[in-house]
Amino acid sequence: MIDYNDIRDKRIAVLLSGGVDSSVVLHELASNGMRPDCFYIKIGPEETEEWDCSSEEDMEMATSVAARYGCRLEVVDCHREYWDKVTTYTMEKVKAGFTPNPDVMCNRLIKFGAFDEKAGHDYDLIATGHYAQTEIIDGVKWLTTSPDPVKDQTDFLAQIYDWQLRKALFPIGHYMKDEVRQIAEREHLINARRKDSQGICFLGKINYNDYLRRYLGENPGDVIELETGKLIGRHKGLWFHTIGQRHGLGFGGGPWFVIRKDLKQNILYVSKGYDPRQAYSDVFGIRDFHFLSPEAGTQLPDKVTFKIRHTPDWHEAKVELSAEGYIIHSSKPLHGVAPGQFCVVYDDEHHRCYGSAEISATVEQ
Repeated sequence: MIDYNDIRDKRIAVLLSGGVDSSVVLHELASNGMRPDCFYIKIGPEETEEWDCSSEEDMEMATSVAARYGCRLEVVDCHREYWDKVTTYTMEKVKAGFTPNPDVMCNRLIKFGAFDEKAGHDYDLIATGHYAQTEIIDGVKWLTTSPDPVKDQTDFLAQIYDWQLRKALFPIGHYMKDEVRQIAEREHLINARRKDSQGICFLGKINYNDYLRRYLGENPGDVIELETGKLIGRHKGLWFHTIGQRHGLGFGGGPWFVIRKDLKQNILYVSKGYDPRQAYSDVFGIRDFHFLSPEAGTQLPDKVTFKIRHTPDWHEAKVELSAEGYIIHSSKPLHGVAPGQFCVVYDDEHHRCYGSAEISATVEQ
């Protein structure tokens, strides 16, 4: 938990999204005698309204909550920065056959990046509604996990820079999601029962594949059964598919799992069955590891825990040094390990987050 006596003299910016989590963040600060400045970040890939994620409802909610606590609210337009940085990152990765995570890069490049350049540099701390915590251990600030395993968002924060972590403040990180809802309802916040946003933030109701099609078009190619070499059908573009995908493939005689992509030949390889062995991996490489707290050292221990996607599950592993980074030896096979995914690494108690790195490739045993 945060000791508010330690930050009472700090200049604090709160990022209000219009959702219940960031609204309870403002309540927590205000109820502890603070009046931070509030900011609503406008983002999206283009200036056209149909692709704009900053809805009127979001703004109305944020404005109402800020006024409730006597705080000023300023809109910070990061529309162009999102397009130039996050959307470009996403398109480049999917074109290269990888599985990117735009929300991870949004935290580094926009919420703690572009925002800081435009307005946050005047503040000591930037408070958000993430379900995460920070702790000072032996004089070093660490990102640590939330007690709510379902909502824990340390995986989305594992690429922020160390200077960004030093400014990060997570006032609801010690709560369970149900507790946050209860606080919002007890305080009669306007958005107490508002549903959480889902998917990539700026897309709203827009289908992700339609988004990819708009910017990358289509590039048809063959779909081949990995084991037999049999032609199963045609795909419309490798970027519409992810390793481990089963739903939405549209091929008869299945079920089929996406196993591999051949970018040079533009071939999608699939395996048949409800749970094919080829869909699992327990050894994979990671490259360019990003350490959140480099002052504590830039070497991973031999035993760690990790996760490769945003789920409550985490896994034990042994770590081996490699030429480009590390090799992760998972204690059990994992489904759908895909190059480009972020592997987020924690200590062996799944408490302190060391940081994350992109998965480079699975390793044949």
